[in-house]
Amino acid sequence: MTHKNIDYKKYLDTSIISKIKNLELRARMVVEGFMIGLHKSPYHGFSVEFTEHRQYMQGDSLKDIDWKVYAKRERFYVKQYEEETNLISHVIVDISNSMDYKHSSSVTKLEYAITLAAALVYIMINQQDASGLVLFSDKIQSYLPPKSNQIYLKTLLAQLSQIKAKGLTNTGVCLREISEKIKKRGLVIIISDLFDDPSKIIPALKYFRYKKNEVIVLQLLDPMEINFAFEKDSIFVDKETGLEINTQPRQIQKAYQTTINNYLHNIKSECLNHGIEYNLIDTSEPFDKALMSYFFKRKKLY
Repeated sequence: MTHKNIDYKKYLDTSIISKIKNLELRARMVVEGFMIGLHKSPYHGFSVEFTEHRQYMQGDSLKDIDWKVYAKRERFYVKQYEEETNLISHVIVDISNSMDYKHSSSVTKLEYAITLAAALVYIMINQQDASGLVLFSDKIQSYLPPKSNQIYLKTLLAQLSQIKAKGLTNTGVCLREISEKIKKRGLVIIISDLFDDPSKIIPALKYFRYKKNEVIVLQLLDPMEINFAFEKDSIFVDKETGLEINTQPRQIQKAYQTTINNYLHNIKSECLNHGIEYNLIDTSEPFDKALMSYFFKRKKLY
């Protein structure tokens, strides 16, 4: 099969993908675009095949051999079943009101998070991995434990498609509570803008690691939240409290950039120091950066 004539980049472009209403279709297109892009990239040899089959091993039942696959490859493969799940994952999504923001991007941080989370659970379950979903703001809004069957995928996607931003931010406390709910160690993926006190966030992230989980942090920010490149006098409104502030952005741009850079550096350094994979995601960027982070982590684990 060749991907030579397919423009895979459009499948990863937020402005194009966001126009697709059906979340399952959106997730599938993002995943397919990522797979095609990976095939054409320097990581061509990097294996990300869905593990619906595995090679036949002595002791396997002959009735489980997929003879259609044998006809194509002349090797014996058996179909995998739910109990052969490889990895247990929890996708944790911040749905607080601060996530309902966009300026320079075509989507809000929450819209980006929903599509990214949908693509991740789509990949995981199609790899026979178990995936769960947790939504939080100032409290845990929803907790769906990990499972690995296709019917459950539809449950996860239905939950994601119904998300509306709500609640204040209480990231540190919520993450600690979520970590207490996770009984079996696995992979934890946190999707959030992390707009909370780092002194509360970092201990919560460390606790996931203390419980032997692998952790990926995907911090989503609109480009304007990073560069603060506003040109005109503006009224800034806090998405969570409604507080309004009149300001001249150019006068505070340098101070803002210094503050946000220090904050981001602190978060990143603390994560790396404690074995937590950290990625800053600009919501105008395509989805492949975050997906690549997941695949590299999974390859290290298995």
